[in-house]
Amino acid sequence: MSKTDKKIRTAQPAAAEIIENMIGIETCFDRADKMKPCPIGHEGACCKNCYMGPCRLVGKNAEEEARGVCGATLPVVAARYMARMVAGGTAAHGDHGRDMVFTLLAVAEGHAKDFKVKDVKKLYRTADILAIEFEGRAVNDVAKDVATKLLEDFSRQRGEMNFVKRAPKKTQERWKKYGVMPRGLDRDTVEVVDRTTMGMDADADSILSAAVRCALANGWGGSMISTDVTDILFGTPMPIKAEASLGIFKEDEVNIVVHGHEPSLAEMIVEAVSEPELIAYAQTKGAKGINLGGMCCTANEVLMRHGIATAGGFTNQEPAIMTGLIDAFTVDVQCIIPAIVDVAKKFHTIVITSSDKVKIPGAVHIPFDEHIAKEQARKIVRMAIDNYPNRTKKGSHVTEKFPLIGGFSHEYIEYMQGGKWRGSFRPLNDAIMAGRVRGVVGLAGCDNPRWPSTSVHKFLATELIKNDVLIVSTGCSSAACGGSGYLTPEMALENAGPGLREVCEAIGIPPILHLGACVDNSRILTIASAMAAEGGLSDEIGGMPAVGIAPEFITEKAISIGVYFAASGVPCIFGGESPFKASKEVTRIMTEVWFERFKGALHFEPDPEKMLAMALDYIDKARENLKLKKYEPGKFGTEKVLMDMAARREIKAHTGL
Repeated sequence: MSKTDKKIRTAQPAAAEIIENMIGIETCFDRADKMKPCPIGHEGACCKNCYMGPCRLVGKNAEEEARGVCGATLPVVAARYMARMVAGGTAAHGDHGRDMVFTLLAVAEGHAKDFKVKDVKKLYRTADILAIEFEGRAVNDVAKDVATKLLEDFSRQRGEMNFVKRAPKKTQERWKKYGVMPRGLDRDTVEVVDRTTMGMDADADSILSAAVRCALANGWGGSMISTDVTDILFGTPMPIKAEASLGIFKEDEVNIVVHGHEPSLAEMIVEAVSEPELIAYAQTKGAKGINLGGMCCTANEVLMRHGIATAGGFTNQEPAIMTGLIDAFTVDVQCIIPAIVDVAKKFHTIVITSSDKVKIPGAVHIPFDEHIAKEQARKIVRMAIDNYPNRTKKGSHVTEKFPLIGGFSHEYIEYMQGGKWRGSFRPLNDAIMAGRVRGVVGLAGCDNPRWPSTSVHKFLATELIKNDVLIVSTGCSSAACGGSGYLTPEMALENAGPGLREVCEAIGIPPILHLGACVDNSRILTIASAMAAEGGLSDEIGGMPAVGIAPEFITEKAISIGVYFAASGVPCIFGGESPFKASKEVTRIMTEVWFERFKGALHFEPDPEKMLAMALDYIDKARENLKLKKYEPGKFGTEKVLMDMAARREIKAHTGL
């Protein structure tokens, strides 16, 4: 690609500038151009689950007539593929959740002395959900019981996972009726792999039902467990200022990136970079200080709790190194591009892997050990400092960055609608009923190099808030919005529809609420459950004017997330062609059958305009079915007045509360 080639690779201006300036260095965008998807596998029509194949089920009447060597039909092959993607995504988030529980257990038992329970209130709230007594007990004793109880959700063979009781009763009843109540994360993941081997389940609906149960074990198990335990250990997020984009790196400071999904080591690095001894050591090497930035969901974790700046999502990891300013690039698990080591070799950057589950040839491996976490963090920071003098001038330095407000947890959203003593979801429900807020969209998922990356996130974010739709965002979608300047209250004043703007002004929030990492999609589930419990809308998650969208999905994790949202009652739209579109029957089950059973569905749509139209149609039909006021821009019904911060201060002055 020459500098005159105007092909748009990414909608992030800073990343686009770097890619254009650094010709000759291969990135994921170049590989996406070279590697065209297999047209048969791309649609789910290829089975390679045994050595009689791979079998390609193609032809004019493939749905009815095509058979693999074993006799499997096209719907079975596509369903197997889909189910195995769900199992892979559930395993990834499940392992993340399990590791967090093991860290909590180590803290409770006194084996991980660099960590402690930071949010005792969240610990007690979780203990209460688990029916664990906490009054008058030592914090670490309660923490040990919570960790032990949560570990049951991974190994349980029969029964129900602990957190499913947090779902509305009507939603639980649907799961029981259709036999998809999750039992244990390991149990349900293993069963999907078992069912989808050659010679096993040959009914597409049966296979997909097993996938639904496995996905629910992720959403209401592994991911929700990870979110709660991370809050317990490191603090429940509340709104905090930060910055985003590739301009966060500093030419006169040591720059360290934490990348991946697990926050434990990153939390220790956050502490280490502020230690006077290490700052003084950096100064002996000619640096003015130490600058920490994040990438992907590890970035979201430390952004929400400490205001650490984010360099972006999935497709920004190679451009970040191409700035020439990164002295150490530390990765933990998930969404790591192995080619970052190849890019790093062209500069001075050290790539450090910190999990035994992720090893990359050419990287320095320092496996995380919670028993010596602070010591390891200091070692990594010293490595970065020692590498600072090796920095060259050949990178593509950029300065563009944007302010953002992140860190909206379930607990804070509840608080911000009425304060400490009046917190509830009633104001939001009332705003939806009155038509000020048309509905809610969860915007999540990766940024994909096969699109102009982040472009669909930006388009949908802009158009949805213009149509008075409140957005809650997670993962790389939050990074896409943050790196475009969309996560500020001013965004509401400039771009939101009149009703949403009023609500945002009254509460003092952006029209897009950054909820955290991809496992924190579970916060959306608990928020939706709280809205159902509040009353006035649907008495279950299904039927609410709410939609989930993954604009540029990539991973198996995204498929698992989409399925657990659909099974919880939220219609989901994924950007791009369906990986299962070869089978009309599988498509019918994911859309029509699931909507009938759970009030949720899973759609794939490559046209962003149609994605927007589909989301608004789902929201408007839900409003109609709930007999809510018809949405008309600028025309509102009556609802309880949202208290702004001035009103809350006045109440406090008069009551002393």
